[in-house]
Amino acid sequence: MAIPWITALKMVPWGDVIEAAPSVIKTAKGLLKKAPAQNDAAPAPSPASSAVTSTPADAGELALQHIIQLQKRIDQLEHAQQASAAVIEQMAEQQARIVETVGLLRTGATRLAWACAILAGSTLGLGIYSFLR
Repeated sequence: MAIPWITALKMVPWGDVIEAAPSVIKTAKGLLKKAPAQNDAAPAPSPASSAVTSTPADAGELALQHIIQLQKRIDQLEHAQQASAAVIEQMAEQQARIVETVGLLRTGATRLAWACAILAGSTLGLGIYSFLR
């Protein structure tokens, strides 16, 4: 079961991911900064709108109730958008940390491979030296 994950991770172009991480973070932060500004610009419901009765007497009151419902729905969508922007920013920051960690692991693996090659060469040299003596 772990083999497909390893294969999938090998197929990821990590160089492109590393290059794209800063722009993803910048975009997520931009979205998060824009979201509160949009919320501040939204008009607050007027006191007259809360005084509307639940049974409309005419078409005007029915339209007003419909507008109030739509305004509530817009407010809900704005809050959901802000929450999504916050989640995206957190995910982008986590991705940046993961990319940084993968880069460090890659460097460590390269160093370990060189150390193993040097050790193998030294062991082979010692074996040949011992065999010839």
